[in-house]
Amino acid sequence: MTQPRVRVTAQLKDLRFDAGSRALDLVATLGRRPTAAIERLGDTTRLDAWATGVGLPLLPGEATAAALADAQRLREAVFRVVTDVMADAPVDPAAAATVEDCAAPGPELASLELAADGRLASGPRLRTSAQVLATVARDAIDLVTDPARRTRLRACDSPVCRMLFLDTPGARPRRWCSMRRCGNSSKAAAFRERAVSTVEA
Repeated sequence: MTQPRVRVTAQLKDLRFDAGSRALDLVATLGRRPTAAIERLGDTTRLDAWATGVGLPLLPGEATAAALADAQRLREAVFRVVTDVMADAPVDPAAAATVEDCAAPGPELASLELAADGRLASGPRLRTSAQVLATVARDAIDLVTDPARRTRLRACDSPVCRMLFLDTPGARPRRWCSMRRCGNSSKAAAFRERAVSTVEA
């Protein structure tokens, strides 16, 4: 069966922050994996925007080419580990090692950040790229080792999307990553297919 062609729109290039976890939001920075991959984390500016979007803003100067390469490498490792677990297959050891290596830096120590005038600094804590990736890697490990979260891992039903997401606990199981994005278009495509079949019959 031929996969439908996907027109690459500005929306498809948008960063996604709706996968239900930071680790899966990182995986979603490469869209449309089963058809024609769309790179959403293509430069350091996008890395900076993604880190801010998941609530882990980077310190100035931390969004480097090396940090971008590390983020992309972690992304692919998380994707491999999560999809192996979802398929109840043996986990790729190289991917697992990459996730573990990224998670290895010790957790951040709690501290009070003060502004120049001695008052508490406003805004979120700024982090190094290693701290951001460590937080994301730990989230990935928790995703696949916590039974409650693991059973809520899903892949979008759209054949041109297949984005991984964490379903909402206690709610009716979702078929699509987003009703607005894939749900409506999948339903419209099914309606058109039924209409064509009726005409041909």
